[in-house]
Amino acid sequence: MSSWLKRLVIAQVVLTLVMSTVLIAPVSAQANEVVSVDVEGTAATCEGASFGISNFVRNNKGSDRIYEGEYLGYRYPMADAQAFAVMVMEDRVFVYVPWRVQTSLGLDFGNDFLAQQQLLTLLFALDEHNARGGTTLEQLKLPVSFISGGPVGNGEWIIDFAVEVEQGYYYAALTVDPLAETKPDTSKLAAFMLTGMLLPTSELTVEPAPEGWDAFWGFLNNMDYRPFWVSLKTALTALVFVFVLGLAAARLTLKVSDRIKDILDAIFTIPLVLPPTVIGFLLLVTFGNSTALGRWLIANGIELVFSWPAAVLAATVVAFPLMYRTVRGAFEAQDSEMLDAARTLGWNESRIFFRLMLPLAWPSIAAGTVLAFARAIGEFGATLFVAGNFAGVTQTMPLAIYFEWMGGRTDAAVFWVVVVILMSFVVILFINLYARHTQKFRLGTAAKEERGIQ
Repeated sequence: MSSWLKRLVIAQVVLTLVMSTVLIAPVSAQANEVVSVDVEGTAATCEGASFGISNFVRNNKGSDRIYEGEYLGYRYPMADAQAFAVMVMEDRVFVYVPWRVQTSLGLDFGNDFLAQQQLLTLLFALDEHNARGGTTLEQLKLPVSFISGGPVGNGEWIIDFAVEVEQGYYYAALTVDPLAETKPDTSKLAAFMLTGMLLPTSELTVEPAPEGWDAFWGFLNNMDYRPFWVSLKTALTALVFVFVLGLAAARLTLKVSDRIKDILDAIFTIPLVLPPTVIGFLLLVTFGNSTALGRWLIANGIELVFSWPAAVLAATVVAFPLMYRTVRGAFEAQDSEMLDAARTLGWNESRIFFRLMLPLAWPSIAAGTVLAFARAIGEFGATLFVAGNFAGVTQTMPLAIYFEWMGGRTDAAVFWVVVVILMSFVVILFINLYARHTQKFRLGTAAKEERGIQ
């Protein structure tokens, strides 16, 4: 940049700062007018104000990509050349409203205190609706400078508004002052930016958000229920594998020596004690393209990783130990003399297993099945690692809770938390009722046998 251009930039920055220092309004001072915000949180009007906001967007992050070989600073997108922008810095908030827009509205935000407060009131309401759990403009309580041009800066950085980087695309750009002794990281200078359009109230139609039961039913109607169906489908499919493999593994450990039984038991039980993320990592490495098995699967058209079958695999692995341990305990608790008596009657091992051992162990098998189902429903870490988070494909309810909360959609996260709690309650209630029913049946049978003997 040539020396004369540097001087021009510095002069314009200084001039803008001088003009803005007298235009500071405390953010904590808020007008008492009633604000109406639309359902989408993109438009708002304020009672008593002649203007409103439309096309409101909160940008928490910008972009610092190079355009056509030139670095143009850290940029936040603006809707239009005539859009307003609110740049939230560490110690000050700059509210940029183009002079042409102010003229068309018949306002002067630099000198009209009431118009300033009305604009801030609108911004507070819309920002609270779009903050999604983040710090809001109102909470920061920073001094505000209303400006109608730019650039503006503090000797280290410069902000310019309505910069047309690409044809038809406008940005608010943060750049380092060319004469600054220190070179700050522009991506860390601003907390966030608000932008939108100011329009006369007569040109805005704001449909207020519903309240009470209307809001509740509207929330349910707009809810994406796919995580529930993905979770249910994944858990039920995994349960089929868990049921068969759990019974087979429990029977296998009864037929081998104690030393081999200990080794097999450790292998079958280890997913119960390993962190889910470790299980997911091992599955990802095993079936990804980093191993011979993974490459063979991919070469044969089987892409298991980051697919719904991968979610089933993860749920099967983490739920299997619960089924295995429960069934094995039931088998080991059975009377060995009774089994030997069946053998003396000529029963083979298959008949003994299916006609005697399984019926006697059925209460424990049912309990293990329900517990395995609950574990599969609640799986998170392994599923995220090996299957990813794809809406409608691999996004289960636990994944939805995490990503809804991370995205600031707390209401949706709470909804899924309630659903998971209710499902867990039903599972526990079923186990308790079934155990009580089984206990009553056994007590009743024992009483009948005792009366027969007498």
